[in-house]
Amino acid sequence: MGRYIDDILQPGEKVLYSTNVHWIFYLPAMAAWVVAIAFLAASRMFVTDTPMLLCLSLAAISALVALYWMLRAWFHRWTTETDVTNLRVVHKEGFIKRQTFEMSLDKVESVDVNQSILGRILNYGDVTIRGVGEGAKNISTIASPLAFRSHITAR
Repeated sequence: MGRYIDDILQPGEKVLYSTNVHWIFYLPAMAAWVVAIAFLAASRMFVTDTPMLLCLSLAAISALVALYWMLRAWFHRWTTETDVTNLRVVHKEGFIKRQTFEMSLDKVESVDVNQSILGRILNYGDVTIRGVGEGAKNISTIASPLAFRSHITAR
Protein backbone atom coordinates (compact mmCIF):
# COMPACT_ATOMS: atom_id res chain seq x y z
CA MET A 1 0.00 0.00 0.00
CA GLY A 2 1.46 3.33 -1.07
CA ARG A 3 1.20 6.60 0.74
CA TYR A 4 -2.09 8.47 0.37
CA ILE A 5 -0.38 11.75 -0.47
CA ASP A 6 1.42 10.19 -3.43
CA ASP A 7 -1.93 9.16 -4.92
CA ILE A 8 -3.58 12.59 -4.67
CA LEU A 9 -0.82 15.00 -5.68
CA GLN A 10 -1.87 17.46 -8.38
CA PRO A 11 0.43 18.35 -11.31
CA GLY A 12 3.15 20.69 -10.06
CA GLU A 13 2.41 19.95 -6.40
CA LYS A 14 5.32 18.89 -4.16
CA VAL A 15 5.39 17.52 -0.64
CA LEU A 16 7.25 19.97 1.60
CA TYR A 17 6.87 18.23 4.96
CA SER A 18 5.50 14.93 6.26
CA THR A 19 4.86 13.91 9.84
CA ASN A 20 3.04 11.17 11.66
CA VAL A 21 1.54 10.50 15.06
CA HIS A 22 4.18 10.38 17.77
CA TRP A 23 5.66 7.16 19.14
CA ILE A 24 4.06 8.02 22.51
CA PHE A 25 1.12 5.88 21.32
CA TYR A 26 3.34 2.88 22.14
CA LEU A 27 3.70 3.92 25.81
CA PRO A 28 0.78 1.83 27.19
CA ALA A 29 2.12 -1.23 25.36
CA MET A 30 5.61 -0.63 26.73
CA ALA A 31 4.22 -0.36 30.27
CA ALA A 32 2.28 -3.61 29.81
CA TRP A 33 5.45 -5.36 28.58
CA VAL A 34 7.26 -4.17 31.73
CA VAL A 35 4.45 -5.58 33.87
CA ALA A 36 4.59 -8.90 31.99
CA ILE A 37 8.36 -9.14 32.53
CA ALA A 38 7.94 -8.26 36.21
CA PHE A 39 5.37 -11.05 36.68
CA LEU A 40 7.67 -13.46 34.83
CA ALA A 41 10.58 -12.51 37.09
CA ALA A 42 8.34 -12.81 40.16
CA SER A 43 7.32 -16.32 39.14
CA ARG A 44 10.97 -17.41 39.45
CA MET A 45 11.03 -16.30 43.08
CA PHE A 46 8.45 -18.87 44.21
CA VAL A 47 9.17 -22.51 44.89
CA THR A 48 5.57 -23.68 45.31
CA ASP A 49 3.38 -24.26 42.29
CA THR A 50 0.34 -22.11 43.09
CA PRO A 51 2.03 -18.66 43.36
CA MET A 52 4.34 -19.52 40.46
CA LEU A 53 1.41 -20.49 38.19
CA LEU A 54 -0.48 -17.38 39.24
CA CYS A 55 2.47 -15.14 38.32
CA LEU A 56 2.97 -16.98 35.02
CA SER A 57 -0.73 -16.60 34.22
CA LEU A 58 -0.63 -12.88 35.01
CA ALA A 59 2.52 -12.55 32.89
CA ALA A 60 0.78 -14.24 29.95
CA ILE A 61 -2.30 -12.04 30.30
CA SER A 62 -0.13 -8.90 30.52
CA ALA A 63 1.84 -10.00 27.46
CA LEU A 64 -1.36 -10.53 25.46
CA VAL A 65 -2.65 -7.10 26.47
CA ALA A 66 0.73 -5.56 25.58
CA LEU A 67 0.72 -7.28 22.20
CA TYR A 68 -2.81 -6.03 21.47
CA TRP A 69 -1.95 -2.45 22.47
CA MET A 70 1.27 -2.55 20.47
CA LEU A 71 -0.48 -3.78 17.31
CA ARG A 72 -3.26 -1.20 17.76
CA ALA A 73 -0.70 1.63 18.12
CA TRP A 74 1.30 0.39 15.12
CA PHE A 75 -1.84 0.20 12.97
CA HIS A 76 -2.88 3.71 13.99
CA ARG A 77 0.56 5.06 13.08
CA TRP A 78 0.59 3.11 9.83
CA THR A 79 -2.81 4.40 8.70
CA THR A 80 -2.33 8.06 9.65
CA GLU A 81 -0.54 10.57 7.44
CA THR A 82 -0.11 14.32 7.80
CA ASP A 83 1.55 16.28 5.02
CA VAL A 84 2.13 19.84 3.87
CA THR A 85 2.52 20.45 0.15
CA ASN A 86 3.24 23.68 -1.64
CA LEU A 87 -0.55 24.07 -2.18
CA ARG A 88 -2.38 22.48 0.79
CA VAL A 89 -2.40 20.67 4.10
CA VAL A 90 -3.51 17.02 3.95
CA HIS A 91 -4.37 14.76 6.90
CA LYS A 92 -5.60 11.18 6.49
CA GLU A 93 -6.71 8.69 9.16
CA GLY A 94 -8.04 5.19 8.80
CA PHE A 95 -7.71 2.17 6.58
CA ILE A 96 -11.15 0.89 5.62
CA LYS A 97 -13.10 3.79 7.09
CA ARG A 98 -10.99 6.69 5.86
CA GLN A 99 -11.29 10.26 7.09
CA THR A 100 -9.41 12.94 5.22
CA PHE A 101 -8.91 16.66 5.74
CA GLU A 102 -7.50 18.95 3.09
CA MET A 103 -7.17 22.71 3.27
CA SER A 104 -5.61 25.06 0.78
CA LEU A 105 -2.68 27.01 2.24
CA ASP A 106 -4.39 30.19 0.99
CA LYS A 107 -7.37 29.43 3.27
CA VAL A 108 -5.30 28.85 6.45
CA GLU A 109 -6.04 31.61 8.93
CA SER A 110 -4.05 30.37 11.94
CA VAL A 111 -2.21 27.32 13.23
CA ASP A 112 -2.27 26.70 16.99
CA VAL A 113 0.06 24.27 18.75
CA ASN A 114 -0.75 22.82 22.18
CA GLN A 115 1.96 20.89 24.00
CA SER A 116 2.06 19.49 27.52
CA ILE A 117 5.30 19.47 29.50
CA LEU A 118 5.93 15.87 28.41
CA GLY A 119 5.03 16.90 24.86
CA ARG A 120 7.63 19.66 24.93
CA ILE A 121 10.27 17.24 26.23
CA LEU A 122 9.44 14.46 23.74
CA ASN A 123 8.51 16.83 20.86
CA TYR A 124 4.85 16.01 20.26
CA GLY A 125 1.60 17.92 20.53
CA ASP A 126 -1.81 18.80 19.14
CA VAL A 127 -2.20 21.17 16.20
CA THR A 128 -5.37 23.08 15.39
CA ILE A 129 -5.65 24.51 11.87
CA ARG A 130 -8.26 27.25 11.42
CA GLY A 131 -9.37 28.11 7.94
CA VAL A 132 -11.16 31.12 6.52
CA GLY A 133 -14.76 29.94 6.04
CA GLU A 134 -13.73 26.32 6.59
CA GLY A 135 -13.80 25.94 10.38
CA ALA A 136 -11.09 24.28 12.42
CA LYS A 137 -9.42 20.88 12.34
CA ASN A 138 -7.58 19.41 15.33
CA ILE A 139 -4.77 16.96 14.61
CA SER A 140 -3.82 15.11 17.80
CA THR A 141 -0.46 13.91 19.06
CA ILE A 142 1.72 14.52 16.04
CA ALA A 143 5.49 14.45 16.06
CA SER A 144 7.34 17.77 15.67
CA PRO A 145 4.29 20.06 15.79
CA LEU A 146 6.36 23.27 15.67
CA ALA A 147 8.13 22.20 12.47
CA PHE A 148 4.74 21.24 11.03
CA ARG A 149 3.35 24.69 11.88
CA SER A 150 6.41 26.39 10.40
CA HIS A 151 5.97 24.60 7.09
CA ILE A 152 2.33 25.73 6.92
CA THR A 153 2.88 29.37 7.89
CA ALA A 154 6.21 30.04 6.12
CA ARG A 155 5.48 31.11 2.56
